[in-house]
Amino acid sequence: MNSMMWDGKKTVSQNLFYGALGKIQERTGEEPLKVFKKAVENCKPVLEVKTRRVGGANYQVPIEVPNNRRTSLAIRWLLISARSRPEKGHG
Repeated sequence: MNSMMWDGKKTVSQNLFYGALGKIQERTGEEPLKVFKKAVENCKPVLEVKTRRVGGANYQVPIEVPNNRRTSLAIRWLLISARSRPEKGHG
């Protein structure tokens, strides 16, 4: 909820989220929270690259992503993707 909230409007965020869960239930016939959790799991990154300076050169070094950062990145990416989609079907 909090990550999709804009300007501190938590109730708007909650209404949108629960509405989306309702649409998931409607379209898939599956339990919506399980579908959402699976989407987050599928988005989680395992590795990311960080820049390391060795001598006079910069290297991109792959490192494992901590679990809490994996989850937060996955949710952020899902939100960015959802917000970039065109809105349709209101009402």
